Amino acid sequence: MVREKIIITGASSGLGEGMAREFAARGRSLGLAARRIDRLESLAGQLESSARRVAVRQLDVTDADAVPVAFEALSEDLGGVDRVIVNAGLGKGAPIGTGHAAANMETVQTNLVGALAQADAAMEIFRRQNAGHLVLVSSMSAVRGLPKAQTAYSASKAGVSALGQGLRAELAGSPITVTVLLPGYIETDINRGVKTSMMTDTERGVKAMVAAIESERARAAVPAWPWTPISWALRYLPESLSARLI
Repeated sequence: MVREKIIITGASSGLGEGMAREFAARGRSLGLAARRIDRLESLAGQLESSARRVAVRQLDVTDADAVPVAFEALSEDLGGVDRVIVNAGLGKGAPIGTGHAAANMETVQTNLVGALAQADAAMEIFRRQNAGHLVLVSSMSAVRGLPKAQTAYSASKAGVSALGQGLRAELAGSPITVTVLLPGYIETDINRGVKTSMMTDTERGVKAMVAAIESERARAAVPAWPWTPISWALRYLPESLSARLI
């Protein structure tokens, strides 16, 4: 099944922008949402020659009342919606108990509470039309909690993964499908400064994400190599061994 009409949040930069470019190259209709409307409008102008249609809406996903309004408006602009990619996220944080609780709270508010607001708005549309594909962009850090400045981030992404698992269980056998993506280290602003030999360049990472989305797999570590075996190891190895992987 080809999902022609796609909403992507957090589309003004990073993986969201990359996915928008990739889906535009495939001739899809795109509804793009993010806080930075100037960047969205610039991106839309660049995609108009390849995408079937591009619509944009300014959106802060932590504003729960604004999310369904934006999704309904984008759906109307596109003439419907087949897929929603919940991608908007924040990577700031600090070791817990070091006097920077506000940064950690903001990360959880954006990544988890914001994702819940987006999932709720998307599911309202999908339940009404009895069809759709919900994609939740989680993280490899959801599999095993990360230390120090990444602890709140990994906790927020674990919540996103659990949200997807619960919805999949509820919707099994229905015309509504749910995919949870677990990206590893992909070169974006959120990973700037991370020192690792396992960093994937943005283009390869985005292509892996789009391929997993198009296949509508329930759960996908991306890119598959090396992150599929690493995700298994993080889930099942003793903590004394898995800690060496993170």
